[in-house]
Amino acid sequence: MASLRDIRDRIKTVKNTQQITRAMKMVAAAKLRRAQERIFNTRPYAFKIRELIGHLRSGVDPSSHPLFQARESVDAALVVVVTSDRGLAGAFNANILKKAEATIAERYADLEAAGGLYILAVGRKSHEHFSKRGYQMVMDTDGADFRGVFNSLSVTQATRVIESAMEGWDAGRWDEVTVVYNEFKNTITQNRIAEQLIPIPADGFLTPVMQASEDYIEAEDNGEVEYIFEPNAQRLLDDLVPRFLTYQLWRMLLESNAAEQGARMVAMDNATTNAGELLKDLKLTYNRARQAAITTEIIEISSGAEALKAAS
Repeated sequence: MASLRDIRDRIKTVKNTQQITRAMKMVAAAKLRRAQERIFNTRPYAFKIRELIGHLRSGVDPSSHPLFQARESVDAALVVVVTSDRGLAGAFNANILKKAEATIAERYADLEAAGGLYILAVGRKSHEHFSKRGYQMVMDTDGADFRGVFNSLSVTQATRVIESAMEGWDAGRWDEVTVVYNEFKNTITQNRIAEQLIPIPADGFLTPVMQASEDYIEAEDNGEVEYIFEPNAQRLLDDLVPRFLTYQLWRMLLESNAAEQGARMVAMDNATTNAGELLKDLKLTYNRARQAAITTEIIEISSGAEALKAAS
């Protein structure tokens, strides 16, 4: 049985841990509010540019832009896996890594066996996971990896990822690009998404949040509305498609960031609650042990007094 000193030390340690988890919860809550504001401000534009690309695509020959054309055969593929740079977020990273592994097994198992699968890891957790397992890792155009992206999250970071993906696409290193990320639904729930980014799918891909969002209006080509493109649809496509890809990747990074902060806040709240429960149990154990020690001392004193009385 642990001594009173050991139990007191354990109580002190748990109290210190509880203070840390409580502080981390408050920090995560503050970051979550900012992340929510950014994603809620970004989604309407991301949804609208997606809708506009659909209208433009319907007004031109689909073969008029290379990013609309699926290649005859997919001999190599790039999977962009978005995780966090830090842990202490519950199963946030583990779940998205499982989703990435399942996507690879389902879609690209043959390519992986043939050496045609590449991984672009955004976030330290995904970089460590896939680099340790011998996957072919993709760096940016300057040869740097994508760890630490969420320390200073900006459109520039999304541009780095898109430029790396497009460079390999243009050079023929891979024929398809898929992004695996967490979509922010609410503080407790994240949707794990595997979305094809390049080539741009003919059938618009809708995430669960898009399907439920009032900001997203699915484009319907019912012939009742005629769109006039200035200067022309082709010129607009050439200008908008790169912006579309960058902004969609930017939205995915913001989704993952908001989901991460929500997961961390919940994890730290649970850790704080669990620490409180553990403190109750430890204090109860301490009081019982202290009572037993006091009782033992009283018995020993009484026994000694009786022995002295008998001897006299």
